[in-house]
Amino acid sequence: MSSEHLLSSYDYYLPQELIAQNPVIPRDNSRLLVINSPENHIHSVFRDLPQWLLPGDLLVFNNTRVIPARLYGAKSTGAPVEILLLEEKEPFCWLALVKPGKRFKIGSEIYFRLDDDEDNFLVATVVDRDEETGGRLLKFQVDSLDLFWQKIEEIGQIPFPPYVTESDAKPSQYQTIYAQKPGAVAAPTAGLHFTEELLENLQQKGINQAYITLHVGLGTFRPVDIDNIKEHKMHQEWIEVPEIIVEKIKETKANGGRVIAVGTTVVRALEGTAKATEIAGKQELMEFRGKTDIFIYPGYSWCVIDGLITNFHLPKSSLLMLVSALIGRERLLELYQIAIEEKYRFYSFGDGMLILLESKN
Repeated sequence: MSSEHLLSSYDYYLPQELIAQNPVIPRDNSRLLVINSPENHIHSVFRDLPQWLLPGDLLVFNNTRVIPARLYGAKSTGAPVEILLLEEKEPFCWLALVKPGKRFKIGSEIYFRLDDDEDNFLVATVVDRDEETGGRLLKFQVDSLDLFWQKIEEIGQIPFPPYVTESDAKPSQYQTIYAQKPGAVAAPTAGLHFTEELLENLQQKGINQAYITLHVGLGTFRPVDIDNIKEHKMHQEWIEVPEIIVEKIKETKANGGRVIAVGTTVVRALEGTAKATEIAGKQELMEFRGKTDIFIYPGYSWCVIDGLITNFHLPKSSLLMLVSALIGRERLLELYQIAIEEKYRFYSFGDGMLILLESKN
């Protein structure tokens, strides 16, 4: 088996103190490691992003919004229960991780107190078990979608990643400034660096902007736990790539511009769409609404993107493998080691990288 396909080939050591617990203020004051040639890299600051891009380039953002997916409730016996909503399967019916989960049989009810009134609850019933995730399908007893979201906003909490353990961050700081469509259980963190001022500066330079949607779910953060990474199966995630964005991407490329994905979720949405809309063996980007389970690792043939803005990712993660497919595994791990030596901040609240396709050997 090629070393490119060994899980152990994507491991590295990160000192605990480099795991960012809080975001930088303002957001665009974070550091930016720029990789724009096969040999060199440059240490920069995120607010200087416009100087590394060209007029006519297109930045594609993920406009998903993180929902208050962590809920605390109780069984009918009064025993406490913790819920993490993962994915809406149908109206008012959600796949969720439940702790403790073993005792939750089909028909079990969970009660979420809405306010100080002892008789005011949101009730969810376990209607099925999901073998793939070990989770449960919960049917919420509510009359309308607006009322459902109103109640979830009242009782839920924005779920920070498990490695963020000592944070003073507000929930709004784990949300991009352009978040619109609710459905994600984790933030598309490359987008957390952008401010209104930076977006305006990019626009003034002639760097265009477009928005697609991928609701970040289990597929993004589920660990790879199989030695041969080619055997790893990604969980599906919902994506929406409108026709107007497809035309914008095609126009950019026709004019010689580059399509730069803001985050690995945008990569998965665009490349997953190209895969889903393949006709007669030819991949061509078309309008798409549906799910993707695309898994990108070294050896992948790129169809849409010409560059990527991303954070630093966990060892042995599918995201590390995706970025390795763009720049090469060995070079990426070398750059990670440089970032560690330079005390870059890692993971969701950490610093960023700009990787352009021309930087690959």
